[in-house]
Amino acid sequence: MSRHGDFKTIEASRPDFKAPEKPFTYTKTPNPEWTPGSGASNDEWKQYKTVSINPHGEGRVPGDNYKLMISGIVPRPIGFISTIGENGERNLAPMSYTQIVNHDPPIITVGFSGGTGLKDSTKHLLASKECTVNIISDWFIEAANYCSINAPTNISEWSLSGLTPVPSHVVAAPRVAESAFSIECKLVTHHNWTSPTTGKQTGTMCILEGVYFHVREDAINEARNIIDISKLRPVSRLGGVTYSVVERGWELPRPDFAKEVEQYEHVRKVKEEAERKEKEAEVVKN
Repeated sequence: MSRHGDFKTIEASRPDFKAPEKPFTYTKTPNPEWTPGSGASNDEWKQYKTVSINPHGEGRVPGDNYKLMISGIVPRPIGFISTIGENGERNLAPMSYTQIVNHDPPIITVGFSGGTGLKDSTKHLLASKECTVNIISDWFIEAANYCSINAPTNISEWSLSGLTPVPSHVVAAPRVAESAFSIECKLVTHHNWTSPTTGKQTGTMCILEGVYFHVREDAINEARNIIDISKLRPVSRLGGVTYSVVERGWELPRPDFAKEVEQYEHVRKVKEEAERKEKEAEVVKN
């Protein structure tokens, strides 16, 4: 019995999964008539007070912060990390502390948490200084999740899950054939984290450079610079053991300040106020 109860019984009571019946859908934004200075699109937030929490306050344990952050910082991409150990053992594990942080060069960060010693993926990555990061899609989410199992080091998640390893071009670690988007990576550097309360190591952040991309042919455009999200169907991590797929969205172009000044009085006033304060500061300075 898991901490989530008899999960299979709970799951059986839910509706069947349905893959998107049509391509990714674009909708209007929540408030298409929004103008600069308008703030939030509704006032619901005013009905509530804020609870302020010291992450290291008395009686608070690290697990509390873990639950809080993974349920609040959502959705998160999942890095499906493939590594090879010093003795040739292959490891495959999903990591939801994954994010892109730069594009030239392509840089990805992956956080490996755990207070009971380094995970196999971490050990392999630090030793070999390379891995592949594979994006998880809904058609293999069960297999990917199974790779989070606490199997002994000598047991390969590839064999347990039935997923297919494909040789990479630059690194030794194979990529996942089922993944529509994979990145071969080299380790740039890493940083170990220690608990402010116990002083013990609690995790490792690895900074990776992408050295080779692999995209399924039907998911990439002719210019080879945009992936079709309706073909990628990425799975995001939410709180607890909850996951989600992206089926719809909206577009919001980034505003250009010079054009906004010309179009909106509110932006002009903000600009004029900032310039006034700068002039006053110059007078005081001189």
